[in-house]
Amino acid sequence: MPGFEPRHGSRKNTSPRVSSSSHRPLTPSRITALVLRRPELTQPNERELIARLQTAHSDLESAIELSQQFASVVRQRLPEQLDAWFNKAKNSSVSLLRSFAVSLESDYNAVKAGVTMSVSNGPVEGHINRLKMLKRQMYGRAKIDLLERRFLLAI
Repeated sequence: MPGFEPRHGSRKNTSPRVSSSSHRPLTPSRITALVLRRPELTQPNERELIARLQTAHSDLESAIELSQQFASVVRQRLPEQLDAWFNKAKNSSVSLLRSFAVSLESDYNAVKAGVTMSVSNGPVEGHINRLKMLKRQMYGRAKIDLLERRFLLAI
């Protein structure tokens, strides 16, 4: 049209950046990973972040402390500390930890065996999970002979 200049560029990103932080945002999964990470692998800035989270709220402090203790009991295979952890968790002010402890205690023998023994069925469960995934991918697409070949090739 005469008298109008053509538009150049896009107006999509015309607002200024509010921050240029190089830090990843704190998500629940990131916080969980930080809290449950082995202490020797935790960086100083991550320890500081965990300390700030603990001072933010007393329930959060209790949850972090009990989570780290449980991870330590499982990693270091300390079944003698399991009963003390159950008592602390069941008396915790955090309802999710209380219910977690009660559900674990309902199968106490299996939990104690899991903490005590070095044998794990994790690899077997991994193979079963992989085979189920292959089965789901092939559902309705092929007959049993092709499914059998794919299973054998996957092993």
